[in-house]
Amino acid sequence: MLRLHVSMKFSHEPVKRTRVTLYLDTDPGHPLEGSTDRGGTAVFDIPAASGKVVINGATRHHGRLSGDIDIELWSPTDGDSVSEDGIPGGGDGGSIAYPGMQILTLKVNGRAIETDSEGYLVNLGDWSEAFVRAQAEREGLALSDEIWEVIRFLRDFYENHQVQANVREIIKHFRSNWGPERGNNRYLHALFPRGGPQKQGNRLAGLLRTKGEH
Repeated sequence: MLRLHVSMKFSHEPVKRTRVTLYLDTDPGHPLEGSTDRGGTAVFDIPAASGKVVINGATRHHGRLSGDIDIELWSPTDGDSVSEDGIPGGGDGGSIAYPGMQILTLKVNGRAIETDSEGYLVNLGDWSEAFVRAQAEREGLALSDEIWEVIRFLRDFYENHQVQANVREIIKHFRSNWGPERGNNRYLHALFPRGGPQKQGNRLAGLLRTKGEH
């Protein structure tokens, strides 16, 4: 069961009769529709899943969808804070190209997206969820709810801190969320066999290389 509590920042007044859509990572082509009641709550009778919450066309939550989630809006129609088709924060991200770089192209929704020889985006603003699916297929990685959770965490961490998460921060977060049996370095590297979350994870998340990748 998922209960979304939507309210206004500062005043904390409930946002009533507002459309809410869930896009589950396991079936993004068939979103679940609902709306908030008079108390600003939208209830979805679903098992725990990974995905995103869209309110009035704007993504308001990424990650685990279970239990009670509080969402605060600046206004009932405020814009999205994380671009689905660019870097966190909605910027264009700029280019990481350098002279002599070996550039590969990847077809994403009919567009030719440029990556370097390892699969890191050349233009960070080209990131999208469709890119994740295309690049994961190129790397032979089957996307799961857990992998999507890590990708969303990496992007959200960068958005909030303007620096990429290091291994210790990644493990600390997922140990807290998943428990010690899954929230550890060995399990995370099993999810991302080509270099772990700080390499393959950052690559899929549309972020740059970090020092100490392994």
